[in-house]
Amino acid sequence: MRAYRVLIPFVALLAACSDPSAKSKAQIPQLVQPTRAAPGDSMTMKMSFAPVVKRAAPAVVNISSKRLVRQQSDPFWQMFGMGAPRERIEGSLGSGVIVRSDGVIITNNHVVQGGQEITVALADRREFPAKLLLADPRTDLAVLKIDVGSERLPVLPIDDTGEAQVGDLVLAIGDPFGVGQTVTNGIISALNRTADPNGDAANAYIQTDAAINPGNSGGALVDMDGDLIGVNSFILSRSGSSSGVGFAIPGAMVKRIVETAAGGGQVVVRPWLGARTQPVSGEIARSLGMTIPSGALVADIWPGGPAARAGLKPEDVILTVDGKPMADPAGVSYALGSSRPGEILKLGVLRDGANLTLNLKAEAPPATPARDERVIAGRNPFDGATVVNLSPAVADELGLDPFSGKGVLVTKMGRGFAMNAGLRPGDIVRRVNGRDINSVRDLVGIVSSNGGQWQVTIVRGGQEITANFRT
Repeated sequence: MRAYRVLIPFVALLAACSDPSAKSKAQIPQLVQPTRAAPGDSMTMKMSFAPVVKRAAPAVVNISSKRLVRQQSDPFWQMFGMGAPRERIEGSLGSGVIVRSDGVIITNNHVVQGGQEITVALADRREFPAKLLLADPRTDLAVLKIDVGSERLPVLPIDDTGEAQVGDLVLAIGDPFGVGQTVTNGIISALNRTADPNGDAANAYIQTDAAINPGNSGGALVDMDGDLIGVNSFILSRSGSSSGVGFAIPGAMVKRIVETAAGGGQVVVRPWLGARTQPVSGEIARSLGMTIPSGALVADIWPGGPAARAGLKPEDVILTVDGKPMADPAGVSYALGSSRPGEILKLGVLRDGANLTLNLKAEAPPATPARDERVIAGRNPFDGATVVNLSPAVADELGLDPFSGKGVLVTKMGRGFAMNAGLRPGDIVRRVNGRDINSVRDLVGIVSSNGGQWQVTIVRGGQEITANFRT
């Protein structure tokens, strides 16, 4: 007790001699410090996620999709007039999230793709038929609408701020089989992952170790505030089980898709850079005096495009977009694609060893030349193929390089000579019988005036291929 009597007057003396203003200044930073903190003791570790789940779970739904499939019978029996095509119903199950109280729901496109009958089961087991408002295969997102009358449904607010950090706690919530919800927890293990199974750069995923169970596609990835920071999309797992690396589509892109659908849009308009870029390798970084190989090196500029008007030049390196570091060209493409047309984006650029900031206005890629989509018919190598004029808008829609050059793009294959000749969707028709093909009109004119012998040059996977045909 004696030691405490000596200590208390000493502390009181220090308090009396201290500067009151200095004391208040020291306290101010403590009030604005981030709330993120690692668990400090065993009691903190035992804290429950129940409050977050209680807030988020009512907005997570089950989605079932059915479609009628015609299955061809064995060709052997067809020769004898037997074995008519059979019809069967295929179904898929997934999850979704209510994002507007009037019944607007976000889910994965692959959950409802091709579905002729879509049903949504709410957390309270009520079922509603759903209407597809918008499907966007590139982001693997789809927006549904159910009619709940004047009822206001529970929703999950979309967090599109991008403030999530690696190490943040998250919950993956889904309703995979319509028999009850699942909740798993984990952390964010990476951000802006642009490695897509389909090789597309439409997304920069949130990576998490929270288990994504089968059927949880389209479910919610929520933070500790109970906000929707992502829509669970897929998992990479060697075992085929739910244990692996999960990926979620970030809230910024989710909000763009929902806004487009709510505004009556049928197609998501993605702004483009108007420049061809490439990754910064270690060798390129050293030649430019960069300590870290990151960003997107500008290789070519589209005349009159957004990059040209912003002042970008070949050999510039885009390091940041709106202050966010860009690891590679895919990150830049996603940053542009998740913005809204008309927005002004600030590009942090390295040019000749100096850093500068350029203002780029987000714009949709131009549809020039006009699409002019046609199905080619007749005795020619393109019989049965659907072709369109190649433009930046078409290239963006199909995930192609708009700098591929002039030509006509093959988009679909039907029955006809073209299928047997080996043409594929994605081929670019460059020349026919020695004549350059710059438009669909050029191609139609040539195939309608020639016959018999054909020499066709196409571009496939960046390589030119020339073949001769007889029809």
